[in-house]
Amino acid sequence: MDQETLGSVVLLAIVTLISVVQNAFFASKVEHESKHCNGKGFQRLGSSAFDRVYTANQNCGHAYPTFLAVLWCAGLLCSQAPAAFAGLMYLFVRQKYFVGYLGERTQSTPGYLFGKRIILFLFLMSMAGILNYYLIFFFGSDFEIHIKTITNAISPLLLIP
Repeated sequence: MDQETLGSVVLLAIVTLISVVQNAFFASKVEHESKHCNGKGFQRLGSSAFDRVYTANQNCGHAYPTFLAVLWCAGLLCSQAPAAFAGLMYLFVRQKYFVGYLGERTQSTPGYLFGKRIILFLFLMSMAGILNYYLIFFFGSDFEIHIKTITNAISPLLLIP
């Protein structure tokens, strides 16, 4: 793989690998809570603490394929740096959701809502990249510079809760 191609995906790959480590962390928390509550290996039946950890892990797992799809689409079709930044923000928010779910379930709500907003941002970036492709294909108009400028300007706004 040449350096230019690698350079266009390296940030996305880093965020993806960080998300894999985070998934492993979540799974280890489920395993630890299962052993702590049951004294044996993994068993689905357990205490309310185990149920919270298990449910938080399941909820994060259900959203994971969507996150990966929009992360890579936004990074490849629009702009890598803002997509990677949004991906890191999503991982931070997912961690906040997971930890919040272990306490009171209402503590997980801000993380959930913030995560939805980041997924929407990545989806809109993907759609802008697709739109730009078809504008080039049919009309010869390239708005890539404008789209990258807008996404670079908007991505820091994701920090606002």
